[in-house]
Amino acid sequence: MINFRKINNSDKSEVLSMMKTFYSSDAVSTNGSKEIFENDFQNCINNSPYLEGYVFLKDEMIIGYAMLAKSYSTEFGKPVIWFEDLYLKSDYRGLKIIPNFIEQIENIYPKAIFKLEVEDYNKHAIHVYEKLGFKKLPYIEMQKL
Repeated sequence: MINFRKINNSDKSEVLSMMKTFYSSDAVSTNGSKEIFENDFQNCINNSPYLEGYVFLKDEMIIGYAMLAKSYSTEFGKPVIWFEDLYLKSDYRGLKIIPNFIEQIENIYPKAIFKLEVEDYNKHAIHVYEKLGFKKLPYIEMQKL
């Protein structure tokens, strides 16, 4: 059975290692950095109002992690939960762990809008997310760093 719980300080080395793997993969368009990973982890364990972190567990062994960013949509007048990082070690992919996690988070935040980003070439992930009710948005996202 796969469970999940909030990230705690004892998870640090395992989560940072998975973040490095995730951000160096082709699932993400940026590579991140040790400083960013450390900052994200600290925000997860320090009860940031903007970021929640979770680990996925099989028999108390960490097999993946997720980070959720929180914001608010003035367009819809509701909170927004962004599924930022959704990562599983390769041996545990395809077992419906991520869909089950997303459904449980939807139950925790029943009045929220849920968003995520996915690389265009990642057809499998797109298919999974569409089955969960996510739809592609018809606009361009822009940013300034």
